[in-house]
Amino acid sequence: MAANKENYNRLTSFFNEEYNSLKGYVQSRIDDTTERDAEDIVQDVALRIFSRTDDLSPINNIGGFVYNSIRNRIIDLMRTKKDKVNEGDDFEAQWAEFAELFYGDADNNYPENVQEALKLGIKTLKPVYQDIIIAVDFEGYTYKEIAADTGISIGTLMSRRHRALSLLSKYLETIKNSTL
Repeated sequence: MAANKENYNRLTSFFNEEYNSLKGYVQSRIDDTTERDAEDIVQDVALRIFSRTDDLSPINNIGGFVYNSIRNRIIDLMRTKKDKVNEGDDFEAQWAEFAELFYGDADNNYPENVQEALKLGIKTLKPVYQDIIIAVDFEGYTYKEIAADTGISIGTLMSRRHRALSLLSKYLETIKNSTL
């Protein structure tokens, strides 16, 4: 029991002192993952480690243990394959549907320039924001399904989508104002 408490104390101390270094390490390693936010990855690893401190035998090299855990999590993220969205006929209909969120219930026939602006706007978003918009609004996944598949909490997913829609709305507003 003393080893468990010692592990917990040493891990707490390590994360408090090395948090920024850990984030920097993650940022230097990730390139094209579904979760690009280094802070999310570090916090996810910390949560997993701290939830298991009672099961662990004494950890002699805390730094090596934590960095190995982070490296393994990054590898897991890199191995997950994202399905690419196929830009077929159905995809164009989905673009028009999605454009309706920003331009109201006009007549479902949106000018090509509006659809192109929307496509460009989505491409300007961070990949995590693109992923959530495409998954929820184009592919029809629920937050619960995405959370189960990715391990990201529903609250985080909802927050990302809200932020993505906000950024996209601002982008489209700038485009609209610049064409006036």
